[in-house]
Amino acid sequence: MDPVNILLVDDQPAKLLSYEVILQELGETLIKATSGREALEHLLKKDVAVILVDVCMPEQDGFELVAMIREHPRFQKTAIIFVSAIMMAEPDRLRGYEAGAVDYVSVPIVPELLRAKVRVFAELYRKTRDLETLNLKLEQRVLERTAQLEASSAQLVALNGELERRVDERTREREEALAQLFEAQKLDTIGQLTGGVAHDFNNLLMAALSSLNILKKRLTPDETNDRLLNNAIHAAERGTALTQRLLAFARRQELKPEAVDLIELVDSMEDLLGRAVGSSIVISNNLPPALPPILVDANQLELALLNLCVNARDAMSGGGTLSISATRIHSSHASAELAPGEYIEIVVADTGHGMDSETAEKAAEPFFTTKGVGKGTGLGLSMVHGLAAQSGGSLRISSTVGVGTKVSVWLPVASESGRLTVAELASTEPAGAEPEARGLRILVVDDDALVSLGTVAMLEDMGHKTLEAHSGVHALELLKTVEVPDLVITDHAMPGMTGMELAEHIGTNFPDLPIILASGYVDLPNEKRFGVLPRLTKPFDEAQLSAAIANVLSTPYDRRKQIA
Repeated sequence: MDPVNILLVDDQPAKLLSYEVILQELGETLIKATSGREALEHLLKKDVAVILVDVCMPEQDGFELVAMIREHPRFQKTAIIFVSAIMMAEPDRLRGYEAGAVDYVSVPIVPELLRAKVRVFAELYRKTRDLETLNLKLEQRVLERTAQLEASSAQLVALNGELERRVDERTREREEALAQLFEAQKLDTIGQLTGGVAHDFNNLLMAALSSLNILKKRLTPDETNDRLLNNAIHAAERGTALTQRLLAFARRQELKPEAVDLIELVDSMEDLLGRAVGSSIVISNNLPPALPPILVDANQLELALLNLCVNARDAMSGGGTLSISATRIHSSHASAELAPGEYIEIVVADTGHGMDSETAEKAAEPFFTTKGVGKGTGLGLSMVHGLAAQSGGSLRISSTVGVGTKVSVWLPVASESGRLTVAELASTEPAGAEPEARGLRILVVDDDALVSLGTVAMLEDMGHKTLEAHSGVHALELLKTVEVPDLVITDHAMPGMTGMELAEHIGTNFPDLPIILASGYVDLPNEKRFGVLPRLTKPFDEAQLSAAIANVLSTPYDRRKQIA
């Protein structure tokens, strides 16, 4: 490491000698000057890294000397340290800094402190010098390289053009892939979250609804009590509908796809849609004379169409036209949304205020709404999107501000042989079963004490006797020690042993014992392993519970045939 020059300026030789003794171990070259004039002579002849200047000198004080040094272009950035034998006030220090000093050292000098300060500025000078040298070399290399590049500029331009095209193409492909992956991950995350929320939320609603309904039956009729109870029941039922919409968006709802005649279904909804949108809006039915049947859950499709029409109504506050049309489309290319095949595109269009592109992109996201606080849940389009995706189709939205919005729902075509009319679909709904025999012994299995209490209360209100177990293990222990009940109603999502696993154990030891699986979340895993069990979706009321019991008891039951 090459030593650098350090200039020591002081009118007293003894002090210069002391500086030399203190700084000599740094290994740098020490240059001494006893006056400002001598210091300037050294500076003009040599490159100096650091200057140590005494403040008080007879001919020319340190402030004046530093001001002169700084006026020279070569010494604009040279490190200058003032040495003062007297206590300097703040104005004196400020004067020194304004003159160009970078630091102060007071007398008596602490050798370690002086060495440390000089060492820092010497290293800074050395590194700056090295950097300048490196920059010069780099500039030279850049000039050489530039000359080489200029010699082949035509080839480089052509290559850059091709490279930019390929980069743009790959970037676009990557962005599209990332967008599809993000949407898939977002949907999967929301789906998993929705499953847990739906289960817990439905359990809470189950406890609330069962207690409210039984309380309503037992309280003496009173206008105020009835109004309050009905209000609470209505709120809980709205919570149930909200949960179902979340499940629909997350593709976790339980669908019953059928081959449905769209034309007949829309005709049957004409009065309902008219009441929903109001007299200020004209509904234009532009469906063709004939269409092949579509494979979809008819009830959910009705709800989806109703949601789309209500959204269109809200976009046309001053009135307008709402049109419903459909077209058969063949999709020959697979995409992230659609597989190749035949589809029916159902279009619901309005002449409302429309949406900008940013709003339209977010319109189908859950809880996104432009209707203001308290005027919408933001789940209408989300539900339609979930139904379309779960049915093997897709949802597409196009909108222009001031012109209107068009929502397209693509649904797969069903085979003609599987076609059912709306009337036939209605006839396939399970008829109300005869009330089940009273006085049954029923085992209720649920880890949630609130839900168990509500279910037991409804069963006892119906005239049945109940046993309670708060886990699958507890239920199996009861079955070993008490008389076998007539029926088991069990929750599915329980810690330790699920309802499905409990059903497998019961099927092995009590093959004739009927089981109803009650769950607040319809997406039950690995169903082939456990067989198809009669289900009861939470929250359920007394009438649904009674019908489920009647249905399961009216069918010959053999667990050995149900459990694989």
